[in-house]
Amino acid sequence: MLHHLLVVWMQFVLDWGYLGVFVMMLFESTALPIPAEVVIPPAAYWASQGRFNVVAIVMVAIAGSWAGSALSYWIAWKLGRPIVERYGRYVLLSPKKIEGADHWFDAYGAGGIFVARLLPGIRHLISIPAGLFKMNFRLFSIMTILGAGLFNGALAWFGIKVLGDQPALMKDPDALRHTLESKSYWLIGFAIVIAILYAMMMWMQKHAKMQA
Repeated sequence: MLHHLLVVWMQFVLDWGYLGVFVMMLFESTALPIPAEVVIPPAAYWASQGRFNVVAIVMVAIAGSWAGSALSYWIAWKLGRPIVERYGRYVLLSPKKIEGADHWFDAYGAGGIFVARLLPGIRHLISIPAGLFKMNFRLFSIMTILGAGLFNGALAWFGIKVLGDQPALMKDPDALRHTLESKSYWLIGFAIVIAILYAMMMWMQKHAKMQA
């Protein structure tokens, strides 16, 4: 079952190509996020098999991340806080989430945009307070592109290291089992990094709230 689901998703990424990566990463940076962790590594695998160019994958992912962030930024800028708070819950933006992002932006400013792009649970929200506070759009874009570039590049590298040397991954369930067994240290390390980033996010949010 796991192998079947993997094959279906990997084939989906292959079929939609660069456009699919762009669109999915655009959503990843909005209030309806698709985790980049399930987009970039499969695309990097196909790059390692010669179907995509890994540099192009990272660049398209950065462009999608910026486009989604810019969309959220301008919507928040144009609509303003009352409408965002009133209707945000319909797109998974509870007042509590908006308040947390507000505290984050207020405490860390432009640097917080860069850091937020690396953190789960906050990277798809940080564009909203940036728009509400009318942050300089050029500076916002630079911080978004730098943060998204680092994060997407790291995911592409991870995908190549873990999946790239398994050309039979799509056809042979044993190849997946072999990957999970032989590369378990990478997977454990990835889980630890995500846990550390999540703990960092929680600490920084708590610190930002105390400063408010």
